[in-house]
Amino acid sequence: MQRWHRIVALAGAALAFTAQAADVTVVGIFPNKAVVQIDGGSLRTLAVGQKTAEGITLLSVDRDSATFDIEGSRATLGLGQARISRTEPAVQSVRLTADLQGHFRTDGQINGRTVAFTVDTGATLIALPVGEAGRLGIDYQRGQKVGMRTANGVTGGYLVKLDTVSLGNVTLHGVDAVVIEGGLTFPLLGMSFLNRMDMKREGDVMTLTRRY
Repeated sequence: MQRWHRIVALAGAALAFTAQAADVTVVGIFPNKAVVQIDGGSLRTLAVGQKTAEGITLLSVDRDSATFDIEGSRATLGLGQARISRTEPAVQSVRLTADLQGHFRTDGQINGRTVAFTVDTGATLIALPVGEAGRLGIDYQRGQKVGMRTANGVTGGYLVKLDTVSLGNVTLHGVDAVVIEGGLTFPLLGMSFLNRMDMKREGDVMTLTRRY
């Protein structure tokens, strides 16, 4: 019967493998078992064939290493070595093309419902006409009442926070907006969304890439 086991102190060198959001460090090796630390948490002992809540399965163990399936990727991790393999998150970006008047108009979504936006870097917030807010099911009258200066003069508005705003594969959460009672006929994609993007314009094409 095999009686071998090997353990390395956490302060020493151990092999770490990063896949997606899971960091796995092998701390000890025993027959058919491995002691691991996942994402800096407490030590746990896995048996061959056991799968963790993080999607990590111990496949096999030998004298010097343990082999895992980590979120669909096979990795053999040994003691006394160090290795980091990091998967970068997918870039969230969208490309817009100007119309004949030079305006950037695009379909997006607010709280999962389609909206036809006009990009407006001069607007501090996303701005919505009252009718559009009603169509989207936004209870704007519970928001803070403010006075808004528009091209047609001063009008009333309500400050609201939108759960989600999406453009292409870009989705932001908790975006400030204002619902304007008069003087606005179409939704404006203002700086409360655009400030969280890197904006790059090349001719008639604008690329928005999410920063945070």
